[in-house]
Formats: sequence, C-alpha cells, structure tokens
Amino acid sequence: QVQLVESGGGLVQPGGSLTLSCTISGSMFRYHAMGWYRQALGKERELVATIFSTGPTNYADGVKGRFTISRDNGMDTVYLQMNSLKPEDTGVYYCNARDFYGTEYWGQGTQVTVSS
Repeated sequence: QVQLVESGGGLVQPGGSLTLSCTISGSMFRYHAMGWYRQALGKERELVATIFSTGPTNYADGVKGRFTISRDNGMDTVYLQMNSLKPEDTGVYYCNARDFYGTEYWGQGTQVTVSS
C-alpha cells in the first residue's frame, strides 16, 4: 500500500516562510510525477506545483517566484519551500504522486495558515 506522509505545516505570519515535506513509501522512481495541491476552505483543490521524475517543474501562476518544489530521490521525499507567504496561501496542502499508469495517490494533508 502506497503511503505519503506530509509534515511541516503550521501558522506563519504574512511574508514568512515554511517548508513542507512529503515522504513516500517505496522508491520515488516508480512515480512519473509528484506534486503539491492545496484546498482553501470552501474552494476546490488546486494544483500548486509539480516535479517530474526527469526533473522539470511546473507551478501555479500565483506561486511562481515564491514557491520551490524539489525532490531528494535518496530519501524518497519531495519538498515545497514556500517564501513570501500571503494570507491567500492558507489551506490544507496535499502531497500527490502519479505513477506511470496514471494512478494517483494522496497524503492526508497538512494545514498551512498565513495570518498575523
């Protein structure tokens, strides 16, 4: 059974930084892409950032230049470095893995709250 375990969420003031981590059970090389999604209260889940097994990354327009997704293949972990956080970044952040057959796996989510 595939498990994704997220950590690193919390409360931060506007302009602050947080780093989210997601460790996946088994080898990360089994997955075509890994990414982070978020869901604000009352809104649909949206893509934040993706990193592909070959290295390329994608970002939502609203986080470009502020967030950085990276991966440590040896640790089977993907990270999301979030800088210059804004109140609109508040939400539950979910780690996602998609294998080469298109099957998706999700973590349990970690809360990020940006507030003064």
